[in-house]
Amino acid sequence: MKTIRVVAAIIRQNNKILATQRGYGDYKGGWEFPGGKIEPDETPEDALVREIAEELAMDICVERHVTDVTYDYPQFHLEMACYLCSITAGTPHLLEHEAARWLMPDHIGDVDWLPADVLVVNALKAQGIA
Repeated sequence: MKTIRVVAAIIRQNNKILATQRGYGDYKGGWEFPGGKIEPDETPEDALVREIAEELAMDICVERHVTDVTYDYPQFHLEMACYLCSITAGTPHLLEHEAARWLMPDHIGDVDWLPADVLVVNALKAQGIA
């Protein structure tokens, strides 16, 4: 099975966490933490800054690693490194997503998260972030 390595941003602002809804692909309509694939010459942190600029047209500061998640989707094995981030410039502009929502920690489960992202939500709850 093919392995895909990605990074995800847990973007927190005013005690809310950003969730984005996929706008394309097999999992279109599912909710996720924004991010994307790590290029061969990138660190995970650099990939995250690049992906958020490309997907949401804003700048972020990667604050700290939160969790690593692995999940077997039918088509591929996912390895996802997740980082707590803050916005340093701009506001989210949806360039690849259908929708976005700012969720209060006690409402983090109000969207239909993709399976791998459910594991991230569980880690956020266990660490007291959500």
